Formats: sequence, C-alpha cells, structure tokens
Amino acid sequence: MQQQLTVELVLSPERSLPVPALLAYCPEDPYAVHVTFHVGQDSPVTWVFARELLVEGVFRACGTGDVRIWPTRADGRSRICLALSSPAGEALLEASAAPVATWLEQTLRVVPTGTESSVMDLDAELTALLDGE
Repeated sequence: MQQQLTVELVLSPERSLPVPALLAYCPEDPYAVHVTFHVGQDSPVTWVFARELLVEGVFRACGTGDVRIWPTRADGRSRICLALSSPAGEALLEASAAPVATWLEQTLRVVPTGTESSVMDLDAELTALLDGE
C-alpha cells in the first residue's frame, strides 16, 4: 500500500522546498515503512524505518539517532516533522499530518500492531538470511 504526498524540505525557518515523496508499506515486511524522496537526482532516496516509530511520532516526539519524528503545528495546521541523519548529511522534512495518519491507519487495518509476527514466515526469513539471499 502506497501514499504519494509532497513534503517540505526545511532549509531555514523562512525557506523550504517541496519534495515529492512516496510512503510504502508491505505486509510481508510488517515492521517497516519505506519513504522514498524524489529530490531531483538520477535516483530517488529511500529511507526504511520502524512503522511503530512513525505511529508514535504522529502523537509525540520519538526516535534517536538517524530518524526522529515529532508532531507540530504551523499556520494552524497539524504537521509531522521528520529529521533524518546519515553520513551524507542531514535533512528536516515536514508533512501534513492528515494524509500520513490516514495512510498509517490503513496499514494498521491490514496488519494491526502486535500481529506483525503472525504474517511473517520467520523460518523462511532466517533460512534466506543464513543462505546469504
């Protein structure tokens, strides 16, 4: 399941740039969400992190290290901030909270929190990992 949206790459308190993004969730990888940013380069940039981190970040500040998420309000609208850090640099992105929350709700209907392990074939995953696949 996917959701296209435009996020704002915050360059300074006064300036930001719109960036097309794609939220993706696959029930076969139930713990993770994928966020792909199309930043005008030859290939898009994809970040993968815990779905639970994004769920929590809709309500309160969370995360440490490479991915931090928190809710905020700007111009009377609910927003979600996403701070990403890597050896290549750092980025602060803002998105409207409504489409993110709606998309998350859809993922939770497909695979509710706490049932993720029931949709995974852990034996197959371990075999593939040990076989180097």
